[in-house]
Amino acid sequence: MVVSAGLLLYRVADGNCKVLLVHPGGPFFRHKDNGAWSLPKGLVEDGEDIFTAAKRECEEELGIALPPGLQYVDLGSVRQKSGKRVHAWAAERAPDISQIRSNTFRMEYPPRSGKWIDFPEIDRAEWYAIPVAREKILTAQLPFLDRLEEILKL
Repeated sequence: MVVSAGLLLYRVADGNCKVLLVHPGGPFFRHKDNGAWSLPKGLVEDGEDIFTAAKRECEEELGIALPPGLQYVDLGSVRQKSGKRVHAWAAERAPDISQIRSNTFRMEYPPRSGKWIDFPEIDRAEWYAIPVAREKILTAQLPFLDRLEEILKL
C-alpha cells in the first residue's frame, strides 16, 4: 500500500480559522481547481517514521523550514480513491506563501514525446477559510478539516 504523510498548517485570527492548501503542479492539474487541492504531503520512504516524513514533505513542497517548538496534533489518516493511505498532523503556523518554492519532479511530456520536463510538485499555495477549503480540497481529505474543527472547537 502506498503511504503519504503531511501537515495541515492553520492560523486562527478573530475566531476564524484558515488552512494552507497546495495545488498540484504539472500539466494534468493546470485547469483543475475545486476538488484538486491538498495539504502539503508526500510519500513516506521505506523505513521512514511517518511523522518525520510528514514534516520533511511539508518542508520540501513549500520550500520552507518548520521552526522548532511547533505543537503538532495527530489528525489520523484517510484512504484516497487511489487506495493511498494519507496520514496528517495539524500545526498552527502561518508561513508567508509568497516565499514558497516547491521542489520539482521530472516527467515525459507530452507523453511518449521523448521530451523530459521538470515541473514543480505544487504550483501554488493559498490560505482558505474552512468553508472554502471544503470546496477546494480532495474529497478524501475532507475528514482532516472536520477533525481540525473538532480539535479547535470551531
